[in-house]
Amino acid sequence: MNSFEEQYIQNNSWGLSTSIDLHECNSETIRNAEKIKQFVAQLCDRINTKRFGECQVVNFGSNDEVAGFSMTQLVDTSLVSGHFANKTNRVFLDVFSCRYYEPKEAAELAKQFFEAKDYNLVCTFRK
Repeated sequence: MNSFEEQYIQNNSWGLSTSIDLHECNSETIRNAEKIKQFVAQLCDRINTKRFGECQVVNFGSNDEVAGFSMTQLVDTSLVSGHFANKTNRVFLDVFSCRYYEPKEAAELAKQFFEAKDYNLVCTFRK
């Protein structure tokens, strides 16, 4: 058993929330709504959760600092969301599930898919 799973069990967690910040991503991929939807489908398969409804991907931002796509996907165990920042080529991904999943697997998939240089990962065990 890995350390995240051990902590999840020891804390008698109700759910797991993971924030993944990806740096220096492929600019073409993060600006492509269909690619973002493709990633969400792969992520949900990887963490073994069923998508509920369509993935929503909307391009917006009132200024260059925040402009880019934002995504939401309801899942049977909660929610996947993210923002894709054009100016900095960063991705800010949040995965919340009331069933355990491996946070590092989600982060590594995201890093590979968006061709990120690296990432930061923060997990919160929900009670």
